[in-house]
Amino acid sequence: MKRRSAQTLSLSFIDAVLCGFGAVILLFLVLSHNSLQGRRDATENLQREVDALQREVLDAREQAAALQASVEENTAARARLAAQADKLTENIAGRRYALAELETDRIAREQHLNRLKADLKSREEETRRLEGGARQREEGNRLRAFPGVGDRQYLTGLKVGGQRILILLDASASMLAEHIVDIVRLRNLPAAEQRKAAKWRRALATMDWIATQLPASARFQIYTFGEQAGAALPQTAGRWLDAGDPTALNGAVDAARKVLPQGGTSLYHAFKVIVDMNPRPDNVFLVTDGLPTIDRERGVRYRISGEERLRIFGKALDMLPRDIPVNVILLPIEGDPYAAAAYWRLAQTTRGSLLSPAEDWP
Repeated sequence: MKRRSAQTLSLSFIDAVLCGFGAVILLFLVLSHNSLQGRRDATENLQREVDALQREVLDAREQAAALQASVEENTAARARLAAQADKLTENIAGRRYALAELETDRIAREQHLNRLKADLKSREEETRRLEGGARQREEGNRLRAFPGVGDRQYLTGLKVGGQRILILLDASASMLAEHIVDIVRLRNLPAAEQRKAAKWRRALATMDWIATQLPASARFQIYTFGEQAGAALPQTAGRWLDAGDPTALNGAVDAARKVLPQGGTSLYHAFKVIVDMNPRPDNVFLVTDGLPTIDRERGVRYRISGEERLRIFGKALDMLPRDIPVNVILLPIEGDPYAAAAYWRLAQTTRGSLLSPAEDWP
């Protein structure tokens, strides 16, 4: 039997297949090794990032712990400061209370002293009134005579005369002080403090001095005026009182002392009292400090110029009888330059007198 010859082509194909398979395995091994190395590299990178983040976390925790310690320290310091502030507040409150007690004691002492002074002065004035009512006052030497039904003024001093004497006392807010800023400050204080104002006390002393000079045989009346006018004793409005009656005289003076200066000044209402009295006065004493600030009623304006005040003054003069002497005691005030000249003309026209007294008068 004939031997079959070997097939070279078949063996070569198997070798080729095996080589291809080996190549695939080799390629697989190479690719697998590269993939594993990439994963290892990625893992290492991620691990480094994790380590960095962990370090940052640790640093952040350390900073947070430091901040927490600082917060606790600040909280403790604030608590200490709050405790010190509370102690200081209590200390201040205690000192204020002690100061208030001292101030209250001082005010009480001053009030007691003022009451004693007022009582002494009242007794002296009452003694003068009683002495004046018990005897006729001396007429004195006339250096200049003025015609008229009432006794005139003397250059040697202010002498009160006449049969019907009217005292008009300005009780507007400006009578509290000479300067505007002081007037504003005083009118916002309690009534007791306002009555202590030096200028108002001078006005009351002037009114009181005139009252002590009234002839015992005369009749009198005391009116106060501001935005309106009224008798010091409201129940006696419109009628004359007996100057020889100590009860009537002391009552009117004491009632005028209780008036509180307030509001503007209307000279119209003051002069209307002269016109309405029946019979009319034969001598008028006007205690004021400046030109009027309102006419019959308060207008919408709160500021008024000197020229406007002079115009209102002229309107008030139109209703004033020219045969009644008006004697003006003019106290000082800031910002009224026309007052002295205007009241001087009033005194000259009515044959009265103008007196601008010193601070210690009367």
